[in-house]
Amino acid sequence: MVRLLYALMLSVYAVQTVAQDRAETAGVEAQQSPTEAPWDVPIDVLKLQIKHLPADELSKEASRWQSILRRTVRQLNQENIKVWYENKELAEAQASSEEAPDSVKQAAEKKIEEESERKEEVLDDVAKLRERRVKVIDRLNVVLDELSAKLGKTAEGKEQDEVVQHRLYVTAVKGLAIDVADTQSTRKTIISWFKSSERGLRMAKNVGKFIGILAGFWLLGIVLGRLISKAMALSNTASQILRQFVAVSVRRVTWIVGFLLGLAAMEVNITPVVAVIGAAGFVIAFALQNTLSNFASGLMIMLYKPFDIGDLIETSEVFGKVKSMTLVTTNVMSPDNKLLVVPNNELWSKVITNYTDSSERRIDLIFGIGYDDDIATAEHALAEVVKAHPKVLEQPETVIRVAELADSSVNLICRPWVKTEDYWPVHWDLTRAVKERFDAEGISIPFPQQDVHHYHATPPDNGSTK
Repeated sequence: MVRLLYALMLSVYAVQTVAQDRAETAGVEAQQSPTEAPWDVPIDVLKLQIKHLPADELSKEASRWQSILRRTVRQLNQENIKVWYENKELAEAQASSEEAPDSVKQAAEKKIEEESERKEEVLDDVAKLRERRVKVIDRLNVVLDELSAKLGKTAEGKEQDEVVQHRLYVTAVKGLAIDVADTQSTRKTIISWFKSSERGLRMAKNVGKFIGILAGFWLLGIVLGRLISKAMALSNTASQILRQFVAVSVRRVTWIVGFLLGLAAMEVNITPVVAVIGAAGFVIAFALQNTLSNFASGLMIMLYKPFDIGDLIETSEVFGKVKSMTLVTTNVMSPDNKLLVVPNNELWSKVITNYTDSSERRIDLIFGIGYDDDIATAEHALAEVVKAHPKVLEQPETVIRVAELADSSVNLICRPWVKTEDYWPVHWDLTRAVKERFDAEGISIPFPQQDVHHYHATPPDNGSTK
């Protein structure tokens, strides 16, 4: 009974299919396709064939390819119906085999084997039609992409209705449905998918391209970053912060470009991705105004380089050595080894004192002597102490002068010049050496003092007696 219904259904379906094919063929021929390309034309060739076509001819071409797709999908559906009836036949044969006596058991098993072979042949046809459907959809999408480019977008930035209708049809008829209960069909579908040059093999090839492109651009980014860093190191005008920033930026931009090219190799349309990134960038920029202010300040610091990594800097709130810097923050290590993370805008908007920008620094020392001490002797002692220190520079010359007649002392200034890296060692050495020399010379270093005069007032005589 199932066999009879199966044959009757196929006959009716075949008549309808032939009639529809004739009507569609006549319609396609009447369109006079400008390419006359077969359904399996190479995609690169098809792109060249349609590149010069105007929108009206591309519209006809899209309709022609959709007609080919519709016939392919109809044939695929017909084969899937065959699979359904073959499953019914196979199920009946298996049920009959289980109930059959041993005398006809062998004949029943043979029938099951024949039904399985027949179903296998139908499944082969299904796999071929699925591969053909993928090829036709790819080529239809190529035509639709070109048609969309020629028609342009709507005011809302969307594709024209004519293109959208084709896209919706493609979305509706593509895809792969698997009946996991039918193990034979599932196995055949999976195997054919992996073997297909338009699906499994194609995806494996695309994944290989994606991984290869990522690896190549990752190495390229590292090489370019190092080359640029070395090239900028030859220039005395570029700070270490700027060199690091440019090297890191080039490396990351190279990786991003490689990622986008990898997506393109995976046949992912990156145009929407770029559009989303642009829109998200606008929203993020609006939401992170303070961060962008720090970003701008970071760029200004890198360009004008008021300090560099390793410099000792001071602002109204920060004192320490610059450890590292990003476009948003600067890491400063304080003298007591505390890490200060300072927003770049806080640095750029304030006065920055850079103690290590110059190769030489002047040490400002003040020594007080008593008013009874000899100034010339003290100046001579200071000059000899300074001259004896090996790290004090001869040029510029050391300045030793009387600076102030203070309340408790005569203050002498001593201003020797040293290398920047020797500032604190020399400062500490001279302070100690001067104290020891003044003690040896008998020169006092007075401490603050006050003379307090106490007056005892005699009470007035008012003539009274005790």
